[in-house]
Amino acid sequence: MPAMEYNCGTSNVVDIICRLNPDLLAEPCQHILSYLQGQTKGVDSAVIFDVFQRAGVTLEHKSLQSITRFLLLTFRSAGKNKLSPDDLVSRLEESSKKWSTAALQVLRSLWSQHGESVQVQQAVQDMLSVGQLVDMQWKLGLAVSSDTCRSLNSPFVTILLKIAEPSGQINQKAFEMTVPQFQNFHKQMKEVAAVMETV
Repeated sequence: MPAMEYNCGTSNVVDIICRLNPDLLAEPCQHILSYLQGQTKGVDSAVIFDVFQRAGVTLEHKSLQSITRFLLLTFRSAGKNKLSPDDLVSRLEESSKKWSTAALQVLRSLWSQHGESVQVQQAVQDMLSVGQLVDMQWKLGLAVSSDTCRSLNSPFVTILLKIAEPSGQINQKAFEMTVPQFQNFHKQMKEVAAVMETV
């Protein structure tokens, strides 16, 4: 579970979380779970900071970020591993003996309510995650030998695509086309561009 791999400050983060009253702990958890269910675009730590300020709890910005990161990784990992509320609590207890009963009850309760939706959303994201085209280069050449160009002295086009995968890694894909194939590819790309402009 990633939250347990957050070793350098896990104990301190758990201490801070356990000092929060249950209602206040539920606030960042709700924001994080809304994000993981696809209901919001992200977790706004400024909003959470304001909630804490209004409740009279002063935390350093770094501590708030650590709490948010820890809870986000914990819930995301629980979703990916399809943990039940009891399994989540068991793993948290294994990671640190400092957990308070009240904090674990809040996390169990919220995971009971939202865990299934998080799991479904993460499954959808995993299925729909596709790379993003970062760069495309092409060059015209003259074939000496090729799989698709059988005769010598045939013109061909080499295309190099750079794709950013959902993991963040950038991969390169290269392929060759005959000139007529490239012209067809160009025509299709123009059609795609036209459709995208209407959206």
